[in-house]
Amino acid sequence: MILIKDIWKSFDQKEVLRGLSLQVPAGETLVIMGRSGCGKSLLLKMIAGLLCPERGEIFYNGQGLNNLNRQDMNRIRNKIGFLFQSAALFDFMTVSENVGFMLSQHTKMSRLEIERIVTEKLSLVDLSGTESLKPAELSGGMRKRVGLARAIVSDPDLILYDEPTTGLDPITCVEINNLINNLHETLEATSVVVTHDIDSAFSVATRIAMIHQGRTIIDGTPDEIMNSTDPHVQEFVSQEFRNQSI
Repeated sequence: MILIKDIWKSFDQKEVLRGLSLQVPAGETLVIMGRSGCGKSLLLKMIAGLLCPERGEIFYNGQGLNNLNRQDMNRIRNKIGFLFQSAALFDFMTVSENVGFMLSQHTKMSRLEIERIVTEKLSLVDLSGTESLKPAELSGGMRKRVGLARAIVSDPDLILYDEPTTGLDPITCVEINNLINNLHETLEATSVVVTHDIDSAFSVATRIAMIHQGRTIIDGTPDEIMNSTDPHVQEFVSQEFRNQSI
């Protein structure tokens, strides 16, 4: 579904991605891992078409994204759901208005049809009955789930998760991981998850890719990652497990 070929990208005058290549087969849940500042979230935004690489190409179902006009890019974005790290909810809107925002702005659906879909998506993330609440009335985990309901409101083919468990307590992290797995099965969508949370990575991934110094150094199953002899992979995995056991 996604083909990334030799992309380069700088941020704040620092070269972050340096010839990174990666494939995301349809139906996979690919977890992208690496040290802070290695370009994981940057890569996610480029897959979503929010940023463009300086060099290299990104393809979505065989179509290059680099030079699309706004209309064609919007058409592809409608097939992509994005859960931002902070959930990025509009504080002045209700839960229902946040979840239905894309449909109200970019479709000709009636208010009743949008409300039906919003209710359905909130049910999928275990938030039935929260439609009239504001983000300030929600816990951190609930805000994440509202953001996820918004991400799946258009039945996307691809769901992008940026640090879905950051800032959450361990019990809520497990709930979010289970939700990612359930949505993967229910929606039959392809997923790309950026995380530094080892427990989360191994809970949801069918494949894991690790970025080091701007390139992909390994791409394999969770077992292959765990048994890798690459010193950078071993160091990262063992250090993260130590951090989480403290």
